Amino acid sequence: MKPTSNKYLLDPQYAQALDAEDRLARFRQEFVIDDPGLIYLDGNSLGRLPRRSRVLIQDYVDRQWGQRLIRGWGEGWLELAQHIGDKIAGLVGAQPGEVVVAESTSTNLFKLAVAALKARPGRSKIVTDDLNFPSDLYIFQGIVELLGGGHRLEIVSSPDGIHGPLEGLAAAIDDDTALVSLSHTAFKSAYTYDMAAVTALAHRAGALTLWDLSHSAGAVPVDLNGANADLAVGCSYKYLNGGPGAPAFLYVRRDLQASLRNPISGWYSQAAPFDFGLEYQPAAGLRRMLTGTPPVLALAAIEPGIDLLLAAGMDHLRAKSVQQSEYLIALVDAVLQPLGFQLNSPRDAARRGSHISIGHPEGWRINRALIEQQQVLPDFRAPDNIRLGITPLYTTFDEIRQAVQRLRAVVEERRYEQYSLERSAVT
Repeated sequence: MKPTSNKYLLDPQYAQALDAEDRLARFRQEFVIDDPGLIYLDGNSLGRLPRRSRVLIQDYVDRQWGQRLIRGWGEGWLELAQHIGDKIAGLVGAQPGEVVVAESTSTNLFKLAVAALKARPGRSKIVTDDLNFPSDLYIFQGIVELLGGGHRLEIVSSPDGIHGPLEGLAAAIDDDTALVSLSHTAFKSAYTYDMAAVTALAHRAGALTLWDLSHSAGAVPVDLNGANADLAVGCSYKYLNGGPGAPAFLYVRRDLQASLRNPISGWYSQAAPFDFGLEYQPAAGLRRMLTGTPPVLALAAIEPGIDLLLAAGMDHLRAKSVQQSEYLIALVDAVLQPLGFQLNSPRDAARRGSHISIGHPEGWRINRALIEQQQVLPDFRAPDNIRLGITPLYTTFDEIRQAVQRLRAVVEERRYEQYSLERSAVT
């Protein structure tokens, strides 16, 4: 259903008609929404709480931990990281045994990056771009220092701060490149790379690829096997709805698993951990990339959100995401652009994730007014980006319409002028 003119974009009946046609609408009731007046557009940073997670965690606390005690390790806890990893594999185009849940995204990135560099001796370069998540760059900088300065990080600049620098990457990837590591979907602009094309470019030069899927998993179709990707990491608290600070996941293509060495060789990756031998022997398969004992309660909370995504189906989720982001962009063009906003995300849906960034010189103060006065909860990323996250499992078309109306009111009524330019610790 498309509006015949711009005046219909803000028509409640138009947005409500789109919601009535939404085949995924029933999934909204699967989430805790205790304030119906709040428009939540930050699921790309922290997903909503699935109702099933409450029930599951209560069972883990009261029965499994409370009653079964240490027997729980033999009743499913020990296999939980791989069990949930196999489910995530179904969302990112991998096979069972190629994805496991472990530690944080940063820790997993460190482990896989060091393993990749060790697997490419004689090559010194890590290639990335300036759209990558800054903490990934911090990890690479630390690795270069830790390994004694024999490696270097080359950061290729985006031509416009929105789109990936494909030509620059092609020029940077050469026979001295050991690793190419990028965010599949950029955290600011939502630009999404053609994973297969970039992976092929790296492989032609003999380099390995390491993808950060934190803003893709559960939002954008990912085909790790189809792209012949080598390595990947991702978090579980955004579109996977695993809870604040939930454990992350890592992927290693099956044919690489035996040849990579985990640089943080903890007891959980030991071949026979309960033999308590003094010499480390890595486990077979992906378990060799684990490190320490998993946080069982936090790990368990990830599964209900993944089950909902699998039930909805990534094709349906993506179709709704594109439809909603196109609707939002049409509203930005018609309603917000005349007020000084600009679109800071790609217009091409094939190269765009599930959040939309809009820029405004007063972006920070507008964001504060939205949260504190208008019951709209997006987030802000410097220098001027207000990120509007679309999570198809629970975002409605009418919420998008109302959010834009409230944004317009904040600017037209200059409500943002009540707020300081000083930024808070969390944006």
